Amino acid sequence: MLTPWVFGFTGEATAAWNAWIVGALMALVAIGALVAFAEWEEWANGVLGVWAIISPWILGFSGITAAMASHVVISLIVAVLAAVELWTTHNRPVSTA
Repeated sequence: MLTPWVFGFTGEATAAWNAWIVGALMALVAIGALVAFAEWEEWANGVLGVWAIISPWILGFSGITAAMASHVVISLIVAVLAAVELWTTHNRPVSTA
């Protein structure tokens, strides 16, 4: 959500608004997960992460290096962490204790 200011692409409206909206939604979902964990929160962050990864090409700002790179790198981290959390939720080892 802060990347438009950090990486200096606030003047690029499409890229900046996409970062602000997707970042705010990711933050809200993460806060919801802190209050009460539910699997849908990980799915939501995964979907938001995938959207933010592909959005530079869909919304046409892939030529703006700072915006494209920040969307891809940060969102890749979010999507991978969501996928790992979903995987560990469904594949916990059986306790023998």
